[in-house]
Amino acid sequence: MRDSRTGSGHQPRTGSGREPVSRARSGTIGRRNPRTGTEPVTARSPLRLRLLLASVFLPLFVAGTVLFGVWAAQSDSGDSPGTGPLVLLAVVCGVLALTAALDLALVLRRLRLERGSAG
Repeated sequence: MRDSRTGSGHQPRTGSGREPVSRARSGTIGRRNPRTGTEPVTARSPLRLRLLLASVFLPLFVAGTVLFGVWAAQSDSGDSPGTGPLVLLAVVCGVLALTAALDLALVLRRLRLERGSAG
């Protein structure tokens, strides 16, 4: 069966008694780009692995942010490394911690949605 909304040759997913859900829809963001490669129609990222990695690295990056921030605050002008590199390391760790936190929230949301639609 051809899905007339997306033009793709795969069958739309169906939930338990719900309307068919096109894989070309990306939640509330909008339509995805059409498939151009040879990837499987049902390709999904490994959510459990992402959950594990995000939950391991989030506390490490938060600890790195705190460590480098405190170290930069306590360093004097003649110390090596200087305040600049330590602040830069604290900012990089903070950005990575924010990325891990966002990924953790997204993975938990997707797992919750999958759990809800399965049963």
